[in-house]
Amino acid sequence: MYINTLNENLKTIYGCKVYKLALSTGCTCPNRDGTIGNRGCIFCDGAGAFAAKGTISEQLAEAKERVSKKAGVEHKYIAYFQSFTNTYGSVDTLRPLFQEALEDEEVVALSVATRPDCLGEDILLMLAELNNIKPVWVELGLQTIFPKTAEYIRRGYSLDIFENAVKILRKNDIKVIVHQILGLPGETPEMMVETTKYIGNLKIDGIKLHLLHILKNTDLAEEWQKDNVKILTLDEYINVLEECIKHLPPQVVIHRLTGDGAKKYLLAPLWSANKKMVLNTIQKAFAEDDIVQGSSNL
Repeated sequence: MYINTLNENLKTIYGCKVYKLALSTGCTCPNRDGTIGNRGCIFCDGAGAFAAKGTISEQLAEAKERVSKKAGVEHKYIAYFQSFTNTYGSVDTLRPLFQEALEDEEVVALSVATRPDCLGEDILLMLAELNNIKPVWVELGLQTIFPKTAEYIRRGYSLDIFENAVKILRKNDIKVIVHQILGLPGETPEMMVETTKYIGNLKIDGIKLHLLHILKNTDLAEEWQKDNVKILTLDEYINVLEECIKHLPPQVVIHRLTGDGAKKYLLAPLWSANKKMVLNTIQKAFAEDDIVQGSSNL
C-alpha cells in the first residue's frame, strides 16, 4: 500500500523541498480566555511552546534561520501560523499579518491552525480572498469523534460544528487538514480507527496523526501522575497507526505520522523525544508490512 506523504506531495507540486515556518498571530484561544473555558484542552500547557514573537517579517527571518542548516540550495516555505487559535481575532488585525507572510516571495502557501468554532463569515471571506493570492490551508484539531472523549479533553465544540466548518471551507476551495490524537484516555484502537475513517469520509485534503504527549503544567499531567492515564508504547503506537492509515483514501495527504512535543516540557512517553529513532522504526515497520511512504520526512 502506498501512502501519500506531504513531503513528496509538495515536491511534486513545487519541484523542490518545502519547509514549514512556525509563525504566530498572537491570538489566544476561546478555551482559555473564559469564552468557552479558562483552562484550555486537558493536554495543552498554554505555554505556546512554538509561538514566535516580533513582526511577521522578523518571525519569518528567524524561522528561516532555524531551517537554514538543513535547507538545500533550492527550497520554498509555507507560512504556518501554529500556536493557539489563529482566527480568533478581527479581520482588521489578522489580514495584515497573513498578507505580510504571503508577500514573501519564498512563501508558496499559508497554513492557519484554528478551531472550527472560530470561523465566522468575515474570517471565511478573508481566507477565501487570500486563497486567490496563494493557496490557503486551514488546520482543525478534531482529535476524536467520540463525545465522551471530547468532553474529557475539554475540546469545547460539538461534531456538527466541525462538520459545518469543513463543508464551508471546502465550498470556498480552501484546503482542510485535520488533526487526530492517537492514544487519548479511554479510547481503544478500534475507536481510534473509527475516527480516522470518519475523517477520510469527509473528503478532506490532509491529516496529521499525533501521539498523545504528557506535558508539564497540564491537567493531563496531573491525571497521569495519579496513574489515571495509560500511555502507548512505541509498538502499540505503530500498530494503531498502521490500522488508521489503511482506512484513509489515497488522495488524503498525510502531513504527520507522529508528533514531537518540546523536550523541556515532555513527561511521557519519553521514547517520543527521539524523533529520528521513532521515524526510522515506523519506516521499518511499514516496509515489513508493505506500506510504502512517498517520503519518510514527515
